Amino acid sequence: MKNTSVAENIKQTLHQDLAKIGQFDECALLDYPEERNIGDHLIWLGEVFYLTDICKTKIKYASGISDFSTEEMEKQVGNAPIFLTGGGNLGDLWSLGGWWTDHQNFREYIISRYQDRAIIIMPQSIYFTNADNLERAAKIFNSHPNLTLFVREQNSYEIALKYFDNCQVLKTTDMAFHLANTVYLKTYDIERESSILYHCRHDAELNKDISSAPIFTLPNVVTDDWISLQFEYWEFCESTLNNLQFTPNNIQIRSIDLMQWILQQLQQTFDLYSFKLNSLHNPKRHRTSLGMMHCGIYQFKQQKMIITNRLHGHIMCIILGIPHIFLANFYHKNESFYESWTHQVPFCRFVKNSSEILPFTYELMENYCQS
Repeated sequence: MKNTSVAENIKQTLHQDLAKIGQFDECALLDYPEERNIGDHLIWLGEVFYLTDICKTKIKYASGISDFSTEEMEKQVGNAPIFLTGGGNLGDLWSLGGWWTDHQNFREYIISRYQDRAIIIMPQSIYFTNADNLERAAKIFNSHPNLTLFVREQNSYEIALKYFDNCQVLKTTDMAFHLANTVYLKTYDIERESSILYHCRHDAELNKDISSAPIFTLPNVVTDDWISLQFEYWEFCESTLNNLQFTPNNIQIRSIDLMQWILQQLQQTFDLYSFKLNSLHNPKRHRTSLGMMHCGIYQFKQQKMIITNRLHGHIMCIILGIPHIFLANFYHKNESFYESWTHQVPFCRFVKNSSEILPFTYELMENYCQS
């Protein structure tokens, strides 16, 4: 593992910036990531543990979109502040329809409905494909009397300052950095393979110009997205961890030997803070996210090097000290984040031109992958 002091420095910056929102005794935390993207679960866990450990805030209500209840939230938190989770979905790139399926529409619904309390949007990247959607969002956001919007890179910060002028707009890094050097990120010894993982997303953010040809001329390249996107891993995290109760010796995981091994490795870690997770509202959500995170750790720690076009692939590599190439996505998010926060990481190279992939890869292998 490489020196991860850079991750700790970024984490300290995150804490300094988040301190500007002040202290709250209790809150609601909304928009739990119900999809299988490990990056969104890293964000959620960073938020949960920052609020509970650093702010000493009681999360009295936590939900995703599918299980959100206005009645239950108001019963649990009254008019306490609402935190909306961070990520890369402030915009219309991932729009699917009504507020019950769409992160941005859900966000706008919450902001419109709850004008009587502070709302804090945790660090987001902003991208709108349609100017009308941006104008609508700006009108809704600016109508709220006490809305704080955190953005996680410079391009989004400039958009927010221009359009969300009645909000408190603050820039900080991604919430996953709160996990750096915490007990929650417990790692374990894994024998590294000789392969290079090409950790590649294939969705709407894919930059097709740098997604393929040069990478596959490298020796021992293995291509995969997050391990959680494979059905059996998702089933493990969603079903087994929800019913775990922190006694995994009593659980049979239907011949998934790898997951049994990970669970055994996690037992001691779970024991350290099982009471904390069980004491939170909606604990099964947090346990699922914890399992997702550790599946990602296992996936990454096998590799001697990683090439990734996912922002949280980049962030996990930094936290774990893994040499890696970070590829541009199709809009500003990856490059702007790198320039804003992580350009000083010595064991990373950012690539937006495919001709740079091979020389940068061999450079990192020579300097950081020698046994």
